[in-house]
Amino acid sequence: MEQFLIDALKEYGYIILFFWSVLEGELGLVMAGTMVHTGHMNMGLAIFIAGLGGFVGDQIYFYIGRYNKKFIHRYLHRQRRKFAIAHLLLKRYGWPIIFIQRYLYGFRTIIPMSIGLTRYGAKKFAFINFVSAQVWAAITIVLAYIFGEQILMVLDIAKEHWYLALPMAGMLLLGITYLFKRIENNILKTREERRGANRDSKQNRS
Repeated sequence: MEQFLIDALKEYGYIILFFWSVLEGELGLVMAGTMVHTGHMNMGLAIFIAGLGGFVGDQIYFYIGRYNKKFIHRYLHRQRRKFAIAHLLLKRYGWPIIFIQRYLYGFRTIIPMSIGLTRYGAKKFAFINFVSAQVWAAITIVLAYIFGEQILMVLDIAKEHWYLALPMAGMLLLGITYLFKRIENNILKTREERRGANRDSKQNRS
């Protein structure tokens, strides 16, 4: 099974990388950077294809927000909190949020859909999205290439001691989730404090 996966990655690596980048992100890019390190992928081609996949994925989410309002309303009911935070981030930071949203855990689909719901220009979004996707792919793949030997070493250790690696990976995921929840709470808390300050200011003027 392991050899089958290795052979599949060697033969169809670029196709897998493209669709992986459409659906997910960093893990596929780390895989690509490691394969560049081992000589099974070309650096420039891997960066372009991964960036293209990330671009296509965000374009899909953008146009879902723009043209499928019924889906958004259903999705919004479950993700109301994240949509509120995405709206605040867009209002506060503007277009740079398109660059950093790829590294915001839990917001990669929310922010493009939130932008699609606004009157933000589709061509402007596509241009910024393409550039940011290529930068995102380049940074992640180059770092994985540089640290390729260490990544391979960690994978070998994880494969040999999977009974320790799985709980550690779960704890890391829980830690990341907790960190971003704290950040979300702080953003919403700041919004409520500003609203309260504005109400008090209006009452004092009246």
